[in-house]
Amino acid sequence: MQKKTWVPLLCAAFAGLADAAVVAKAVPYEIDGEAFEGVLLYDDSVTTPRPGLLAIPNWMGVNDDTVAKAARAAGSRYVVFLADMYGKAVRPSNADEARAAATSVRADRALMRRRAQAAVEVLRAQGDEVALDTRRLGAIGFCFGGGAVLELARSGAPLQGFVSFHGNLDTPNPADAKNIQAPVLVLHGADDPAVPQAQVDGFVAEMKAAGVDWQLVSYGGAVHSFTDPKANVPGRNQYHPVVAARAFKAMNDLFDEVFAEP
Repeated sequence: MQKKTWVPLLCAAFAGLADAAVVAKAVPYEIDGEAFEGVLLYDDSVTTPRPGLLAIPNWMGVNDDTVAKAARAAGSRYVVFLADMYGKAVRPSNADEARAAATSVRADRALMRRRAQAAVEVLRAQGDEVALDTRRLGAIGFCFGGGAVLELARSGAPLQGFVSFHGNLDTPNPADAKNIQAPVLVLHGADDPAVPQAQVDGFVAEMKAAGVDWQLVSYGGAVHSFTDPKANVPGRNQYHPVVAARAFKAMNDLFDEVFAEP
């Protein structure tokens, strides 16, 4: 992706954003000398400082679809930075390539955390460019990205909230949950075959053992990728517009709480 600037994304296709025009701009950065490129999203008609969200995409990484998903999250409420978890040279074009890229990162949780932490700092630095309140930052993620956000939380990242949408819940380091500094919200499809009940039970036990402020919302009738309008594999990966709307509302409710002015 050559310093691409997405044209303003008119997100009328997404519930709740019919009037919002979200600008999306490519942001190059480096981690350990390697080139990465994420996308900054914000409604440029809003001039007052807004909270910021790091968004980690699904296993397809940074592409038009995941930019649109991040735009839905941004609306006029937040400045969102969509992280690049693979490096600028890796842009999966199909499920096999995405699986290979995601598996490589998931196999090295220290690397996953380092890349997520670096993206937080890129988001924080955008306060010089847009109306961003750097005192109020959170993180969200989808599928692979949901699992990455939970690893970011387990790393002790000093953010104010963490939200996983249909993400993986397992970790090789459950004791690290003691490092979590802010509320965790997991939005889960009750019938998701990619996240079996044993994984859910392990996550619950992990959160309880660490005394974390956590919530897990399990949506009946929803499977994996329920926020993805293009997911259409019944019983496995399928868009559920009603559940998606409920999940984004739950996200906003949490951030309204944690970002409230004292």
